[in-house]
Amino acid sequence: MRRQKKPCPITEAGIRYVDYKDDRLLARFITDYGKILPARLSGVDARHQRQLSKAVKKARYLALLPYVKGQTG
Repeated sequence: MRRQKKPCPITEAGIRYVDYKDDRLLARFITDYGKILPARLSGVDARHQRQLSKAVKKARYLALLPYVKGQTG
C-alpha cells in the first residue's frame, strides 16, 4: 500500500528558485534543532530539496540562520 504523494509546497507557492536570503521560507524547512527536514517529511520535490539544502547552508554560513536553534550558554 503506497502513501499518497504530497504536493511540493515550493511549487504551489509559485517559487521558481529558493533564495538564501528568504529566511521565512527557509525556517519552514528546518527543525527545532536547526536540522534540514528530509523531503519525505516536508513534501518537497528533489530539485527544490537540493536548492533548499544549498540555500540553508549558505544562509548559515552568512549568519542569516543559526547552525543550532535553542542553544543557550
